[in-house]
Amino acid sequence: MLETLKCLSPIDGSVVVERPLATESEVATALERARAAQAAWRHTAIAQRQVLLTKAVDAFIAKKAEIAEEITRQMGRPLAYTPGEVAGFEERARHMIAIAPEALGDIAVEPKAGFTRFIRREPLGVVFVVAPWNYPYLTAVNAVIPALVAGNAVILKHSHQTPLCAERFAEAFQAAGLPEGVFQFLHMSHDATAKLIGQDGTGRGGIDFVSFTGSVPGGHAVQAAAATRFIGAGLELGGKDPAYVRADAKLNHAIENVVDGAFFNSGQSCCGIERAYVDARVYDEFVAGVATLVRKYTLGNPLEAGTSLGPMVRASAADFVRGQIRDAEAAGAKALIDPKGFPADATGTPYLGPQVLVEVDHTMRIMNEETFGPALGIMKVASDEEAIALMNDSDYGLTASIWTTDEEAALSVGDRVETGTWFMNRCDYLDPALAWTGVKHSGRGCSLGQVGFEQLTRPKSFHLRVAI
Repeated sequence: MLETLKCLSPIDGSVVVERPLATESEVATALERARAAQAAWRHTAIAQRQVLLTKAVDAFIAKKAEIAEEITRQMGRPLAYTPGEVAGFEERARHMIAIAPEALGDIAVEPKAGFTRFIRREPLGVVFVVAPWNYPYLTAVNAVIPALVAGNAVILKHSHQTPLCAERFAEAFQAAGLPEGVFQFLHMSHDATAKLIGQDGTGRGGIDFVSFTGSVPGGHAVQAAAATRFIGAGLELGGKDPAYVRADAKLNHAIENVVDGAFFNSGQSCCGIERAYVDARVYDEFVAGVATLVRKYTLGNPLEAGTSLGPMVRASAADFVRGQIRDAEAAGAKALIDPKGFPADATGTPYLGPQVLVEVDHTMRIMNEETFGPALGIMKVASDEEAIALMNDSDYGLTASIWTTDEEAALSVGDRVETGTWFMNRCDYLDPALAWTGVKHSGRGCSLGQVGFEQLTRPKSFHLRVAI
């Protein structure tokens, strides 16, 4: 049985950190502490929760440089970009803290003579957050901060690839003076994670909600673990997100942003662009512009200045993408980027150069299977109708984008696309004021925005007869 985790850096295979995995008794103790701490925390005024959590955010961002370098060493994103994750963490955390009083306030109903009636939102209890490595803070903050400000206790289980992120959360909360037990983290095996989700079928002693971000198989595993219990599960899973470039788009803007949306973080984003549909009238110009821009990337050591594309998280992930590209070429697709332009690209390593494929179709894995890597397929379309049909021809539905100067057309097309977020002239961004959600295999539930508090609380009705 695995007793320790070992984080290997994709940069060079070196050991970043080793940590013991929590024992069964340590998990039980953490749960007991969480339940005890939450009993008091739920009665702490929202204003006081806001003060403490704001102090925690301040403590976190004060160590921005250290945290950014840790992200790079653990998962390989170039150091030029990892400080942006700390900034994104701050934006989301501060927004969710700020809107909490209104979002969690009592819900009034129509007046009725002789009665006081309203709906109050109560915390669930203990929220278990299971976070991934690809955006280790941006994914975790979506649940951790809203759950805490809503009056829940939180237990965080972070990816074995990014264990230091869980420890940084704890460090910030400790610095802020958060009561002991309100936030805890555990380094856990998959088996222990499943057991914690499913334990205590009485509904009185286990966790009360699980927030999971990860793969579709991982989402199924969470559902299976919770199947014997009446608890909620927020599941943010995979994506195969499309972009549609209309003939009236500002092409240079579309090229620049679609490329960034496809290749940032080496394409390892659930809401990154993986397939593009381009109006025939601008297709050639768009494809040429994309290829030219992609060839300007520099693949290499993410700790070195000038590197704009780092390694993927591990060699097997890079080989998976290579397999999709190879299969597409065998089926007639044309690869536009010569791997020789990226000397660091090497089979059997996490280093994989970017690729753009044309003459693709939906029979190819590159267009129907999540890639989660630096590869983009581009298809020519003749109309909005064809683009809509192709965008919807997917098992996923996390985000989708349209590139156009016609807002009315964007709204009309967006109403017909099966997706959780619809963008116009941007992509790959979570606005904390809006709901973050998905459809189909991209999961269920909702985080961020005012409605993000709904899955972290339960409604309780107050029905008082005051005139008797």
